[in-house]
Amino acid sequence: MSRIGVITFPGSLDDRDAARAVRLAGAEPVRLWHASDSLAGVDAVVLPGGFSYGDYLRAGALSSFAPIMTSLVDAANAGLPVLGICNGFQILCETHLLAGAMIKNTQLTFVCTDQVLRVENTCTAWTHQYSEGEQITVPLKNQDGQFIADESTLDELEGEGRVVFRYVGNPNGSRRDIAGITNARGNVVGLMPHPEHAVEPGFGPSTDGLRFFSSALTATLAGA
Repeated sequence: MSRIGVITFPGSLDDRDAARAVRLAGAEPVRLWHASDSLAGVDAVVLPGGFSYGDYLRAGALSSFAPIMTSLVDAANAGLPVLGICNGFQILCETHLLAGAMIKNTQLTFVCTDQVLRVENTCTAWTHQYSEGEQITVPLKNQDGQFIADESTLDELEGEGRVVFRYVGNPNGSRRDIAGITNARGNVVGLMPHPEHAVEPGFGPSTDGLRFFSSALTATLAGA
């Protein structure tokens, strides 16, 4: 059975939800602690949503210096599948595993809604069970969710097909409607919406998010 780690930082809110999503997808969730430098031999890692360290300094900035992130950066650069959700995406940007940065939403308020996304890239470890152009609905909840980057970086993301999701109806001012991106290798993905809150009937707006975790499961089994 594939083992997918879920990192808990001080202020993580959605680590248990992410672990539940991993379990529902058929993998074994493994709790990882921010102050440890061990990844416990897992096959993939999820950085969950929340407000690590209270979002002091910048959202995700302090967590990027956690001991486990040193190990994770090395493992991600070696090909380990990594998913950053909301605060996890912010942390991945702060560690430069992903391009760009996050700032406050254009309306300067917290946004909480069921958000429609369009799938742009199905070649990553986390999205290969989706169809290009497919629209999915998952919850969105953030205050620092506006994705920004300079024009050359945005052009590079577009030109290399590294935009993974776009908002259908931009809720926060993100450049070019970008909701999620990947690295060049396709093993690291970050997005602001929350797929872990859309994994089972009757809880959340859909079950569209489950395929993030089942995609990682099959990707890790294929690489075993």
